[in-house]
Amino acid sequence: MSASPLIDAATGLSPWRACVAPMLDWTDTHCRYFHRQLSQHARLYTEMLTTGALVHGKMMRFLDYNEQEHPVALQLGGSEPADLAICAKLAQERGYDEVNLNCGCPSERVQRGAFGACLMNEATLVADCVKAMIDATGGDAKVPITVKHRIGIDKIESYDFVRDFVGTVADVGCQVFIVHARNAWLKGLSPKENREIPPLRYEFVHQLKRDFPHLTIVLNGGLADNAQCLAQLQPGAVFDGVALDGVMVGRAAYHTPWMMAEWDELLFNQAPRDAALTREAVEAAMAAYTDAQVARTKGWAHGEVRWQQVMRHVLGLYHGINGARRWRQVWSDHTLKDLTAAEVMALAHQRQG
Repeated sequence: MSASPLIDAATGLSPWRACVAPMLDWTDTHCRYFHRQLSQHARLYTEMLTTGALVHGKMMRFLDYNEQEHPVALQLGGSEPADLAICAKLAQERGYDEVNLNCGCPSERVQRGAFGACLMNEATLVADCVKAMIDATGGDAKVPITVKHRIGIDKIESYDFVRDFVGTVADVGCQVFIVHARNAWLKGLSPKENREIPPLRYEFVHQLKRDFPHLTIVLNGGLADNAQCLAQLQPGAVFDGVALDGVMVGRAAYHTPWMMAEWDELLFNQAPRDAALTREAVEAAMAAYTDAQVARTKGWAHGEVRWQQVMRHVLGLYHGINGARRWRQVWSDHTLKDLTAAEVMALAHQRQG
């Protein structure tokens, strides 16, 4: 058992201090490359990949990422320790900075695969899965095995449930728990409703930090702006003046990504990546990246990259700025599909003005 939460030598803070949540169909490699333009220290996560897709489907290309994305974590969905061990080893070989086990997704499709949030009912199995992954990677401190989970399932609203779950999994060596501060209702709610209807109970996450001060506890759920994030990271935010180790932001980071431009300075106490960073500079970098990806993948049998696939992730860049709606309309105009991203960018700013 570690005597204290994990600390990054470069910042003196938790490596999980500010994270972007794994989001299906959203946080692909292009999205992560975009987010890295905004923050050097934010921890980025892949979409959830199932063990079946990697072990049996041989979908190894889904493990690809850009070196600029580091620190980047692979999130896995699965419940077979042997398969998860294989995938963790693959992640280690590919250079990922973390392997995260999904114990929070409530979708019926995921439940049919016997993983996701329903795994919270089987803490011993989750512990076996985590132990298998730790063993497969040799306990490599550079590739920690972590768990993302909810605070409860269905009508189980006792704090004891999540406390016992965390305690059981921590006993096999897991040191990092990313806690979505809502219950997962396995029947009757869609995944979207599961992000909105079950009430947020931040006090459960605070109590976990109080009960397990040696663990890294990261809060997920409902964080809409940087002020809310910072409040969770300051002493006094939780019981007995203990601050949480990190926050994980999902849809707010995706829809209003410019909030991330403040993270290095505001949340990590580091100098901004570029003091002159502007939305225009980020957009230009993404247009150049996009055109390079289009050229690199031209003629690929398993799918060429189109500029729409990349730039869809950038549509929130000018959120709240005059002319943003017209700018988004240009970048969403599929009649421009034969132009380069650089050409579309020039057109977007003509119309924005």
